[in-house]
Amino acid sequence: MSSASRIIERRTINMPMLVKVIGWLLLIEGGFMLIPAVVSLAYSEPDWIAFGASSLLTLGVGYSFNRFIRPERTSMGKREGFLLTALVWVVFSAFGMLPFLVCSSRLDVTDAFFEAMAGFTTTGFTIFPDPDDLSHGVNLWRGMMQWIGGLGIILFTLAVLPMLDHSGGMQMFNAEVTGITHDKIRPRISQTAKSLWMVYVALTVACTAMLWMGPMSLFDSICHAMGTVSTGGFTTKADGPAYWGSTYVYLVITAFMFLGGANFSLIFFCSIGRFFKARENVTMRAYVGIIVSMMLVFIIFIALRTGVNGWEDISVYPLFQIVGVMTSTGYCAPTMHLWGAWASALFVPLAFFGACAGSTSGGAKIDRLIVLAKYLRNTIKKALQPNNVTTVKIDGKVLAPETVDKTIAFLSLYCAVIGTGGILISCLGSPMVDAFYSAFSAVTNLGMTADAMGIGSGISDITSCGRWVLAALMLTGRLEVFTVLILFNPNFWHR
Repeated sequence: MSSASRIIERRTINMPMLVKVIGWLLLIEGGFMLIPAVVSLAYSEPDWIAFGASSLLTLGVGYSFNRFIRPERTSMGKREGFLLTALVWVVFSAFGMLPFLVCSSRLDVTDAFFEAMAGFTTTGFTIFPDPDDLSHGVNLWRGMMQWIGGLGIILFTLAVLPMLDHSGGMQMFNAEVTGITHDKIRPRISQTAKSLWMVYVALTVACTAMLWMGPMSLFDSICHAMGTVSTGGFTTKADGPAYWGSTYVYLVITAFMFLGGANFSLIFFCSIGRFFKARENVTMRAYVGIIVSMMLVFIIFIALRTGVNGWEDISVYPLFQIVGVMTSTGYCAPTMHLWGAWASALFVPLAFFGACAGSTSGGAKIDRLIVLAKYLRNTIKKALQPNNVTTVKIDGKVLAPETVDKTIAFLSLYCAVIGTGGILISCLGSPMVDAFYSAFSAVTNLGMTADAMGIGSGISDITSCGRWVLAALMLTGRLEVFTVLILFNPNFWHR
C-alpha cells in the first residue's frame, strides 16, 4: 500500500467497525429487554409479548451486524469516538422505544422515541400521565433505561468490552463522560469504567434495600432506586414519592440523589478509604456549600412567606427539592406549589449549573461555575492592573489557558443551544413560556415541566415537531454540547 493510500485510509472514518460495535451494544440492549418481559410474564401481563418481540428484533439486528460486518481494521480514533458516542444514544433510543409502540399503553413513534430518549438521557420527561396505569414491565423498562443511561452507555460498553481499550476507548470515554478534564482512576480505561460501574451498582443496591425497608414494595424500591441514583426521576406513581407520605422515603431519596450528583471517582476513592480526596476537592466543597446556603435561604423564605405547618416544611422538603433540582432528578416536593415564584427563580441557576462533573446529574456542572467565577475575577483584576499575570487554579493545579477558553466557550454554546431550542419550539406552535422552559429543562436534563413550576403547561402542549426538537436537545445536553455539535462541522467528515 502506497503512502498516499495509507493517509487516505487513516483519514476515512471506520464505519464498519462503528456498526460492529453498535451490533454488540444492541445485543446487550436486547438482553436487558428480556428482564421486563420476564417481570410482565410473572405478573400475568400481556406486555411480556411486546418486550419479548422487541428483544428478539433487537437481538436479531445486533447479531446481524456482528455476523456479517467484517471491518478491515479495528482501530478507531477521535472522530470515530465522537461519532459512535452520539450514534449509540440515538440507536439505543430507537430500539428502546419498540416496546412502547406495541405495549398495552402504546404510543405513536414520536412519543415513543421521546419517552425513550428522556429515559436514556435521564431527563425524566414523560408522555405517560399516570404511571399507575402502566404494566410492571413498562415501568421497569422506564427505570432501566434511566439506569443504563445514568452513568453512560459508552462507559458501560468499555466496562463489558475491554477490547475497546485498544480501539478508541479513551476517545469514547472523553466524548461521553461529563466535565472539564477526565482523570482515569485505574491504569486502563476499561478498569476505570468497571470501577465506576461497581460504585454505581453498589449505590443502586443500597438505595433499593433502604427504600424496601420503608413503606415501598420491592418492585417500587427497585424502580425508584434506578431513577434516583441515575438522577433521572422516573416514578411508578403519578404523585411520585409523595404517594407514600413518608418522611423516611424523602430522606433516603435525598441522600442518594446527593450521591448521584457527586463525582463517582471521589466516591470510589472514599470506598477504598481515601476520604481526603473528597475533603480536599474544591468542587465537592462547593457542592455541599451551595446546598447548605440554599437551605438557609429557603428556610427564611418559607418561614416568612408561606408559613410552617410542620418541621418537614423547613427541613426535609426544601432539602429534597434543592438536591432534586441541582442533580437534575426532577422529583417534586409536596409543598413546592406553595412556595411561589421566588422558588422557581432560585431553581433556574441551580438547574443550569447542576452538580459535580463525573456524576449522573445534568446541567453545566459546578466545576465550570468555579472556573467561570475565577476567570471573571481575573478579568476584573486585569482591568485594574493590566500587567498582572493571572491563572485559574483548581485543587492547586493551574488549568491550561485552552482549558479555560474551552470552558467559557462551552457555557456560551450551552446558553445558545437553550435559546435556539426555545425559539424553534416556539416557532413550531408552542406557547413561548412552555417552549423556552422545556428547552431549558431538556438541555439541563432536569425534566421538570413548566406546569410543575407553576409557570405554564406540560409536555402535552408541546407540538409533535417540538418534541423531536426536545429529543435532540436532551441528547445534546447529556453529551455536553461539543460531542453533538462537532458532527455538524464539515471538517469533521472531510479531514
